[in-house]
Amino acid sequence: MRQKRSVLLPAAVLFAFVFSPTFLFSQDFGFGEEEGALSASIGTFAISLSGKAGMEVLSYVKDTMGDSSFDGGFRGRLNFEAQGANAKGIINLNVKAPDPNKDFFLSINEAYLQAYFGDFEIEGGIRKLTWGKADSMGPLDVINPYDYRSLTNLADSMELKLAQPMIHASYRIGSFTKIEAVALPWFSPHRFAEDGRWAVFPLPIENPSDMDTLKYAQAGARFTTTIGPVDIGAQYFYGRMYQPAVSGFIAGGSPPVPAMSVDYNRYHQAGVDYAQVIAGFNIRAEFGANITNDTAGDDGAVYNPSLVWSLGFDRDLFLCINLNLQCNESIRLMDDKVSDNPQIDTEAGSEITGTRITAVLSKKFLRDELETRITGIVGVEDKDFLIAPGIYWTIRDIGLEFSAGVFGGDKDGQLGQNHSNSFVKAGLTYTF
Repeated sequence: MRQKRSVLLPAAVLFAFVFSPTFLFSQDFGFGEEEGALSASIGTFAISLSGKAGMEVLSYVKDTMGDSSFDGGFRGRLNFEAQGANAKGIINLNVKAPDPNKDFFLSINEAYLQAYFGDFEIEGGIRKLTWGKADSMGPLDVINPYDYRSLTNLADSMELKLAQPMIHASYRIGSFTKIEAVALPWFSPHRFAEDGRWAVFPLPIENPSDMDTLKYAQAGARFTTTIGPVDIGAQYFYGRMYQPAVSGFIAGGSPPVPAMSVDYNRYHQAGVDYAQVIAGFNIRAEFGANITNDTAGDDGAVYNPSLVWSLGFDRDLFLCINLNLQCNESIRLMDDKVSDNPQIDTEAGSEITGTRITAVLSKKFLRDELETRITGIVGVEDKDFLIAPGIYWTIRDIGLEFSAGVFGGDKDGQLGQNHSNSFVKAGLTYTF
């Protein structure tokens, strides 16, 4: 999918602001070290640099379509932060070894400004924002799309998130209540691989050319509070679905070439969430309704309205083993109106429900320096799965990782279609 906008320009603007003459000509200047990060104080401002650097080697079990069986190389992140009396500037950059056949070696993970005025806070820039109570990919966490061009890190939703331009404001009422509002001036969908081993769609999808205009603007509001032992939240979001609605296959020409109509449907979401500790179980739940323009359920180019929910918990079991379990599900409304013909209905052939269960078992050793963890993700309707075991050893600033990912089940499922992409991975990371 094409990405027309450059994300380097906002970074340059932020750098210009952070390192402007107001900073550089302050009278007092000094260096310090805080929490392992290199820091400098310039007048009333503090500037810090932190990050990580390392190598990752990933080997695929099978070679498909002539793709290389190996991937990886240098990986790093540089985090810049400038802190003032009532403002903060943050730039986090992803760095990887240059490769002319892949994306640019330097990309923005997040870049934004924050300003504080008592209980009121406003921030603007390119960032990742999490809404809802679920641990991973909850149905109310709708602000950012995901990068699915590789599923080797599927269990880490923050790494998969794509930062978006936004203005985000919040106001605190006392110690436990907060009201938030967010505005996104344009739209970016989920990102999928267009070719290679992780490609999802049989043909390249051409996105609408005006997604970077106010026609695709999105906005939402959220309220959270704590009442006794219970954390609750409620939110409303008006935006577009990150999954494309693809319909209208038309045979024409010689030989016939399919043509696809692609849109990202507008929808309203209203949702509530809840979290509480009961008998040692840290319980989290979310429930919402996604209302599209197809309220009759018979428009094949628009997804039907749906109900979405998530229920999960984490708890320490025997031998200090921790279990984190979560179930996400969507339920399509007016399912009887969905056509069986994929040429006229984007939801043809799909189940009325979409259920995914995620379980993480972990245990720490050696004063929490060594962790063993196994993640399992199961698609109930698709009858497919991902199993990802790993060993993670942190020795002061050095981290070692040995992990794997095994895809299986029905080869037509969202996870099972990656059966030939099972992998093993080793990594070494230095954090500074």
